[in-house]
Amino acid sequence: MKRFTTQKAYFVFMLLLSVFMMLPGCGSSGNSATEPVSVSSTVSRNAATGVPIGNKLTVTFSGAMDPATINTKTFILMQGATAVSGTVAYSGVTAVFTPKSSLAANTTYTATITTGAMTLGGKGDDDRRQSKPLASAYVWSFTTSKAPVAGLTPVNLGTAGNFVILAKTGVSTTGTTAVVGDIGVSPVAASYLTGFSLIADSTNTFSTSSVVTGKLYAADYAPPTPAIMTTAISDMQTAFTDAAGRTTPDFTELGAGNLSGLTLVPGLYKWGTGALITNAGVTLSGGANDVWIFQIAGDLIVNNSAIVTLIGGAQAKNIFWQVSGQANLGTSADFKGIILSQTLISLNTGAKMTGRALAQSAVTLNATAITAP
Repeated sequence: MKRFTTQKAYFVFMLLLSVFMMLPGCGSSGNSATEPVSVSSTVSRNAATGVPIGNKLTVTFSGAMDPATINTKTFILMQGATAVSGTVAYSGVTAVFTPKSSLAANTTYTATITTGAMTLGGKGDDDRRQSKPLASAYVWSFTTSKAPVAGLTPVNLGTAGNFVILAKTGVSTTGTTAVVGDIGVSPVAASYLTGFSLIADSTNTFSTSSVVTGKLYAADYAPPTPAIMTTAISDMQTAFTDAAGRTTPDFTELGAGNLSGLTLVPGLYKWGTGALITNAGVTLSGGANDVWIFQIAGDLIVNNSAIVTLIGGAQAKNIFWQVSGQANLGTSADFKGIILSQTLISLNTGAKMTGRALAQSAVTLNATAITAP
């Protein structure tokens, strides 16, 4: 009898425990709503230096926030005691503060996400689903870059600047390509100009092609073409050395090589790795005579549909991408500037380029459009 009573009591206890565990706020359901939301990352990062003055500020939260509470009252940027005017946009788990105008050079700013920023609540009476503020305000600071070097001079391309495409080991095209400007190869022969259906001129000093608005030159054409091509290749290599040898960069390792979403002022930029432009694109802001030189120790990767946007009168002819690795322009990318590559330059399907592709190995085109600046 005693044993039966013990079993009955145990059964009642377990039943009550099960009911208790199902009550709101009890048990360990693993519901993510019980986990506090916090700031997981920022761009620019805390204590960053050399931040471009045209940058937007980005905050990523660890969970969804109530969009109505993410605004200029909860996302604040200060320069000393002065508030910086701007706009705030929120999507997914990311908030972006866009200053009304460029930030001051060589200046420290402080950004804050206040406790007025609320998590996204849900339906029901469960307290775990209710909108809650951040546990504490999140504060970080950064320092903008110094003013760019005055009078940064363009890279002298010499006679290499007479070509929209120049390569040492070959130029190939497939698909419907459109090239505006001259193409040259040396020391290889015209047979390394593939896919162009070359039409030799009667002088045998150059060829033409239905996909090129310009002329095509090769080292095995009649004089004076071989000497012209030898000089152009030499000038291309000299230009690469000039761009790579510029000293005292204005920006070093900016964005750890990720240029995506940035607005870049004129100046000398240096990376000890590769550089990436995603489909968020990059904007170059400056005047008609301003110069940008990008020193890239690795590859330049321009993702599909990425756009290099020029504003303020900036010109492609004054933008120099010195690439020690390969330069790869993705499908439907829209690129501006002169690429001086130590190896391959590849333009994929539908890519557009306003500039010059000057490669110390090969250039490959796939239904692409390239126009001299």
